[in-house]
Amino acid sequence: MSAVFEVINLRKSFGGLAVTNDVSLSMAPGDRVALIGPNGAGKTTFVNLVTGNLHPDSGQVRLGGETVTKIGANDRVKRGLVRSFQVTRLFQEMTPAEHVGLAILQREGRTGRLSGNFLAMPGVMTEISHLLGTLGLSELMHRKVNEIAYGQQRLLEIALAMALKPKVLLLDEPAAGVPQSDTGRIEQALAELPADLAVLMIEHDMDLVFRFAKRVVVLAAGAIIFDGSPADVTKDARVREAYLGSYANDSHAA
Repeated sequence: MSAVFEVINLRKSFGGLAVTNDVSLSMAPGDRVALIGPNGAGKTTFVNLVTGNLHPDSGQVRLGGETVTKIGANDRVKRGLVRSFQVTRLFQEMTPAEHVGLAILQREGRTGRLSGNFLAMPGVMTEISHLLGTLGLSELMHRKVNEIAYGQQRLLEIALAMALKPKVLLLDEPAAGVPQSDTGRIEQALAELPADLAVLMIEHDMDLVFRFAKRVVVLAAGAIIFDGSPADVTKDARVREAYLGSYANDSHAA
């Protein structure tokens, strides 16, 4: 199957320090990939490079066979590359319905319509109801964000990303800051993502990583040191030394 997302020999240095060091990665439709590594490994820099928030020193980013390395972040979103953030970036006084409605109208190029009564737009409301219902947020759709739990806010961010109809979804620690009692719903939401969507997830929760990923990529000191199956990553000596440590000896990681 042809790649929907490719990173080819990507490099980025700050003050002579290589933060992204000759990184190459390819994903096909339907891939479920976890990107893991120790703090300071370069994971956030990598995401900022591939989404257009930073410019690489060299290398290429390709979407659906098209080179987008010199294209800005907004145009990459329009081409189907969408990300979530490690920290929520929601408007506290807006409702989930308003957030998702804005994302839908942005996707359709008619954001000026949000100043009107989007509740009177049947097509938009149908999509809002479907997305929020899929993520278990139907009963909260008209409540302000500052009135709903943090775990539900993280689910809303996934709904926002899906409203943009991505081909490639980058999730930056979707369970970060979420109470353990709420992570099950986030995991369920990840399981219900479209089967043909390529998903790259950055995550420190190794239990979630091993339940989600079909493939694990390990980044250390700006370079990929492993790219393979979850079963094999726990056996790799370099990964054990750089990141997993004693977790690799835990029976449930095998």
